[in-house]
Amino acid sequence: MRVLITNDDGVSAPGIHALAAAVAGTHDVVVAAPQDEASGMSAALTAVVSDGQIVISSYEMPGVAAYGVAASPAYIVVLASLGVFGLPPDVVLSGINRGANAGRAVLHSGTVGAALTAANYGMRAMAVSLDVLNPDAAVSAASGGNAIVVPSDDVLHWPAAAAAAAGLMDAVASVPAGTVLNVNVPDRPQSELREATLASFGQAGIAVAEAGEGYVRTTIERSGEKLIPGTDLALLAEGYATVTALRPPVEVAGVRIPAQRSPRSPGGG
Repeated sequence: MRVLITNDDGVSAPGIHALAAAVAGTHDVVVAAPQDEASGMSAALTAVVSDGQIVISSYEMPGVAAYGVAASPAYIVVLASLGVFGLPPDVVLSGINRGANAGRAVLHSGTVGAALTAANYGMRAMAVSLDVLNPDAAVSAASGGNAIVVPSDDVLHWPAAAAAAAGLMDAVASVPAGTVLNVNVPDRPQSELREATLASFGQAGIAVAEAGEGYVRTTIERSGEKLIPGTDLALLAEGYATVTALRPPVEVAGVRIPAQRSPRSPGGG
Protein backbone atom coordinates (compact mmCIF):
# COMPACT_ATOMS: atom_id res chain seq x y z
CA MET A 1 0.00 0.00 0.00
CA ARG A 2 0.99 3.58 -0.60
CA VAL A 3 0.87 5.22 2.85
CA LEU A 4 1.07 8.87 3.83
CA ILE A 5 2.07 9.52 7.43
CA THR A 6 1.30 12.93 8.89
CA ASN A 7 0.59 14.38 12.33
CA ASP A 8 -0.21 17.61 14.15
CA ASP A 9 2.72 17.63 16.59
CA GLY A 10 5.18 18.51 13.83
CA VAL A 11 7.54 16.52 11.65
CA SER A 12 10.22 16.33 14.35
CA ALA A 13 7.91 14.87 17.02
CA PRO A 14 8.88 11.42 18.35
CA GLY A 15 5.48 9.88 17.63
CA ILE A 16 5.70 10.29 13.86
CA HIS A 17 9.19 8.79 13.83
CA ALA A 18 7.97 5.75 15.78
CA LEU A 19 4.98 5.31 13.47
CA ALA A 20 7.10 5.58 10.31
CA ALA A 21 9.60 3.06 11.63
CA ALA A 22 6.81 0.59 12.45
CA VAL A 23 5.20 0.51 8.99
CA ALA A 24 7.93 1.53 6.52
CA GLY A 25 9.32 -1.99 6.25
CA THR A 26 6.12 -3.45 4.80
CA HIS A 27 4.54 -0.51 2.95
CA ASP A 28 5.49 2.27 0.54
CA VAL A 29 5.65 5.17 3.00
CA VAL A 30 6.06 8.90 2.59
CA VAL A 31 6.05 11.28 5.55
CA ALA A 32 4.71 14.82 5.22
CA ALA A 33 3.87 16.77 8.35
CA PRO A 34 3.72 20.35 9.59
CA GLN A 35 7.05 22.09 10.08
CA ASP A 36 5.81 23.22 13.49
CA GLU A 37 3.17 22.04 15.95
CA ALA A 38 -0.38 22.38 14.62
CA SER A 39 -2.45 20.85 17.43
CA GLY A 40 -6.14 21.63 17.73
CA MET A 41 -6.42 22.51 14.03
CA SER A 42 -9.26 20.04 13.37
CA ALA A 43 -9.63 19.85 9.56
CA ALA A 44 -8.59 23.44 8.91
CA LEU A 45 -7.04 24.11 5.51
CA THR A 46 -4.36 26.65 6.35
CA ALA A 47 -0.87 27.24 5.01
CA VAL A 48 1.98 29.72 5.17
CA VAL A 49 2.46 31.10 1.68
CA SER A 50 5.58 32.84 0.40
CA ASP A 51 5.24 34.55 -3.01
CA GLY A 52 2.18 32.40 -3.66
CA GLN A 53 4.01 29.16 -2.80
CA ILE A 54 3.53 26.75 0.11
CA VAL A 55 6.98 26.07 1.55
CA ILE A 56 8.02 22.38 1.56
CA SER A 57 11.38 21.29 2.98
CA SER A 58 13.06 17.88 2.87
CA TYR A 59 13.43 16.32 6.30
CA GLU A 60 15.88 13.62 7.34
CA MET A 61 14.10 10.46 8.50
CA PRO A 62 15.69 7.00 8.31
CA GLY A 63 14.36 4.78 5.53
CA VAL A 64 11.62 7.06 4.17
CA ALA A 65 11.18 10.23 2.14
CA ALA A 66 10.04 12.93 4.54
CA TYR A 67 8.95 16.55 4.24
CA GLY A 68 8.20 19.42 6.57
CA VAL A 69 5.33 21.48 5.18
CA ALA A 70 4.22 24.97 6.18
CA ALA A 71 0.59 23.87 6.31
CA SER A 72 -2.01 22.28 8.56
CA PRO A 73 -2.31 18.46 8.70
CA ALA A 74 -5.56 18.43 6.71
CA TYR A 75 -4.05 20.66 4.02
CA ILE A 76 -1.10 18.27 3.78
CA VAL A 77 -3.52 15.39 3.17
CA VAL A 78 -5.16 17.39 0.36
CA LEU A 79 -1.75 18.08 -1.17
CA ALA A 80 -0.89 14.37 -0.96
CA SER A 81 -4.15 13.46 -2.71
CA LEU A 82 -3.05 15.73 -5.57
CA GLY A 83 0.26 13.89 -5.96
CA VAL A 84 2.49 16.57 -4.41
CA PHE A 85 4.55 13.98 -2.50
CA GLY A 86 4.53 11.28 -5.18
CA LEU A 87 1.76 8.82 -5.91
CA PRO A 88 -1.46 9.65 -4.01
CA PRO A 89 -1.82 7.48 -0.89
CA ASP A 90 -4.16 4.53 -0.47
CA VAL A 91 -4.10 4.98 3.31
CA VAL A 92 -3.36 7.97 5.54
CA LEU A 93 -1.91 7.44 9.01
CA SER A 94 -2.05 10.42 11.36
CA GLY A 95 -0.02 10.40 14.57
CA ILE A 96 1.26 9.22 16.89
CA ASN A 97 -0.26 12.10 18.82
CA ARG A 98 1.07 13.14 22.21
CA GLY A 99 -2.17 12.72 24.15
CA ALA A 100 -5.40 10.80 23.64
CA ASN A 101 -7.94 11.89 21.05
CA ALA A 102 -11.09 10.37 22.47
CA GLY A 103 -14.74 11.18 22.97
CA ARG A 104 -16.56 13.75 20.89
CA ALA A 105 -13.65 16.12 21.44
CA VAL A 106 -12.08 14.44 18.38
CA LEU A 107 -13.95 17.18 16.50
CA HIS A 108 -11.14 19.60 17.43
CA SER A 109 -8.16 17.30 16.92
CA GLY A 110 -5.68 18.04 14.15
CA THR A 111 -4.68 14.37 14.26
CA VAL A 112 -8.22 13.14 13.67
CA GLY A 113 -8.98 16.08 11.38
CA ALA A 114 -6.27 14.94 8.97
CA ALA A 115 -7.67 11.40 8.97
CA LEU A 116 -11.24 12.62 8.42
CA THR A 117 -10.05 14.78 5.54
CA ALA A 118 -8.49 11.70 3.94
CA ALA A 119 -11.77 9.84 4.39
CA ASN A 120 -13.66 12.76 2.87
CA TYR A 121 -11.48 12.31 -0.23
CA GLY A 122 -12.40 8.62 -0.39
CA MET A 123 -9.28 7.24 1.25
CA ARG A 124 -8.98 4.96 4.25
CA ALA A 125 -7.28 6.43 7.29
CA MET A 126 -6.17 5.75 10.84
CA ALA A 127 -5.53 8.29 13.61
CA VAL A 128 -3.21 7.06 16.37
CA SER A 129 -2.76 8.68 19.78
CA LEU A 130 -0.85 7.84 22.96
CA ASP A 131 -2.73 8.50 26.19
CA VAL A 132 -0.19 10.43 28.24
CA LEU A 133 -2.80 11.23 30.91
CA ASN A 134 -3.80 7.68 31.77
CA PRO A 135 -3.92 6.70 35.47
CA ASP A 136 -0.24 5.65 35.41
CA ALA A 137 0.82 9.17 34.41
CA ALA A 138 1.65 11.95 36.85
CA VAL A 139 -1.14 14.31 37.80
CA SER A 140 -0.63 17.38 39.92
CA ALA A 141 -2.42 17.48 43.24
CA ALA A 142 -2.97 21.19 42.72
CA SER A 143 -6.36 22.47 41.63
CA GLY A 144 -8.07 19.47 43.15
CA GLY A 145 -6.09 17.01 41.05
CA ASN A 146 -7.29 18.45 37.74
CA ALA A 147 -4.11 20.22 36.62
CA ILE A 148 -2.35 18.35 33.83
CA VAL A 149 1.27 17.25 33.97
CA VAL A 150 2.54 15.56 30.79
CA PRO A 151 5.49 13.17 31.24
CA SER A 152 8.68 13.76 29.27
CA ASP A 153 8.71 12.37 25.73
CA ASP A 154 11.68 10.12 26.46
CA VAL A 155 9.75 8.06 29.02
CA LEU A 156 6.56 7.63 26.97
CA HIS A 157 5.79 4.27 25.34
CA TRP A 158 5.83 5.33 21.68
CA PRO A 159 6.74 1.80 20.46
CA ALA A 160 3.58 0.38 22.05
CA ALA A 161 1.36 2.77 20.11
CA ALA A 162 3.35 2.19 16.92
CA ALA A 163 2.99 -1.58 17.31
CA ALA A 164 -0.77 -1.22 17.79
CA ALA A 165 -1.00 0.82 14.59
CA ALA A 166 1.12 -1.64 12.62
CA GLY A 167 -1.08 -4.48 13.82
CA LEU A 168 -4.16 -2.71 12.44
CA MET A 169 -2.82 -2.05 8.94
CA ASP A 170 -4.71 -5.00 7.42
CA ALA A 171 -7.86 -3.84 9.18
CA VAL A 172 -7.64 -0.27 7.91
CA ALA A 173 -6.99 -1.56 4.39
CA SER A 174 -10.18 -3.62 4.49
CA VAL A 175 -12.67 -1.10 5.91
CA PRO A 176 -15.00 0.68 3.47
CA ALA A 177 -13.43 3.60 1.64
CA GLY A 178 -14.02 6.84 3.49
CA THR A 179 -13.60 5.26 6.95
CA VAL A 180 -11.31 6.31 9.80
CA LEU A 181 -10.08 4.05 12.58
CA ASN A 182 -9.43 6.20 15.64
CA VAL A 183 -6.93 4.41 17.88
CA ASN A 184 -5.91 5.38 21.41
CA VAL A 185 -3.21 3.48 23.30
CA PRO A 186 -2.41 3.68 27.03
CA ASP A 187 1.08 4.75 28.01
CA ARG A 188 2.30 1.29 28.99
CA PRO A 189 4.47 -1.38 27.33
CA GLN A 190 1.55 -3.52 26.14
CA SER A 191 -2.24 -3.44 26.20
CA GLU A 192 -5.19 -5.38 24.82
CA LEU A 193 -7.19 -3.73 22.03
CA ARG A 194 -10.93 -3.19 22.48
CA GLU A 195 -13.59 -1.73 20.18
CA ALA A 196 -15.12 1.33 21.82
CA THR A 197 -17.85 3.89 21.40
CA LEU A 198 -17.14 7.62 21.65
CA ALA A 199 -17.52 9.20 25.05
CA SER A 200 -19.81 12.22 25.05
CA PHE A 201 -16.96 14.45 26.24
CA GLY A 202 -13.19 14.73 25.93
CA GLN A 203 -10.39 13.73 28.26
CA ALA A 204 -9.56 17.36 28.95
CA GLY A 205 -11.29 20.65 28.38
CA ILE A 206 -10.85 24.38 28.45
CA ALA A 207 -11.44 26.16 31.75
CA VAL A 208 -11.30 29.85 32.62
CA ALA A 209 -8.28 30.54 34.81
CA GLU A 210 -8.72 34.29 35.07
CA ALA A 211 -10.99 36.94 33.64
CA GLY A 212 -10.98 40.71 33.88
CA GLU A 213 -11.84 43.86 32.02
CA GLY A 214 -11.09 43.21 28.34
CA TYR A 215 -9.33 39.87 28.73
CA VAL A 216 -9.68 36.20 29.67
CA ARG A 217 -7.02 33.60 30.39
CA THR A 218 -7.80 29.92 29.91
CA THR A 219 -6.22 26.67 30.98
CA ILE A 220 -6.56 22.99 30.06
CA GLU A 221 -7.84 20.70 32.81
CA ARG A 222 -9.00 17.13 33.12
CA SER A 223 -12.67 16.51 32.49
CA GLY A 224 -14.66 15.73 35.58
CA GLU A 225 -17.40 13.86 33.69
CA LYS A 226 -18.44 10.37 34.76
CA LEU A 227 -16.97 7.57 32.65
CA ILE A 228 -19.52 5.39 30.85
CA PRO A 229 -18.59 1.69 30.42
CA GLY A 230 -17.70 0.73 26.88
CA THR A 231 -16.65 4.22 25.79
CA ASP A 232 -13.12 4.98 24.67
CA LEU A 233 -12.32 7.06 27.75
CA ALA A 234 -13.62 4.41 30.15
CA LEU A 235 -11.66 1.62 28.47
CA LEU A 236 -8.50 3.73 28.36
CA ALA A 237 -8.85 4.33 32.09
CA GLU A 238 -9.02 0.55 32.54
CA GLY A 239 -5.76 0.11 30.62
CA TYR A 240 -7.11 -1.02 27.25
CA ALA A 241 -6.17 0.33 23.86
CA THR A 242 -9.27 1.41 21.96
CA VAL A 243 -10.38 1.58 18.34
CA THR A 244 -13.46 3.42 17.09
CA ALA A 245 -14.60 3.64 13.48
CA LEU A 246 -15.47 7.17 12.36
CA ARG A 247 -16.57 8.84 9.14
CA PRO A 248 -16.72 12.44 7.90
CA PRO A 249 -19.85 14.53 8.53
CA VAL A 250 -22.98 13.35 6.73
CA GLU A 251 -26.50 14.69 6.45
CA VAL A 252 -29.11 13.68 9.02
CA ALA A 253 -32.15 11.98 7.56
CA GLY A 254 -35.67 12.40 8.93
CA VAL A 255 -35.35 15.91 10.32
CA ARG A 256 -38.42 17.96 9.43
CA ILE A 257 -37.61 21.46 8.24
CA PRO A 258 -40.51 23.97 8.30
CA ALA A 259 -41.69 24.94 4.83
CA GLN A 260 -40.27 28.27 3.76
CA ARG A 261 -42.28 30.94 1.95
CA SER A 262 -40.98 32.09 -1.39
CA PRO A 263 -39.62 35.63 -1.19
CA ARG A 264 -42.02 38.24 -2.44
CA SER A 265 -41.28 39.71 -5.83
CA PRO A 266 -40.19 43.36 -5.90
CA GLY A 267 -43.21 45.61 -5.71
CA GLY A 268 -45.53 42.82 -4.61
CA GLY A 269 -48.37 43.61 -2.27
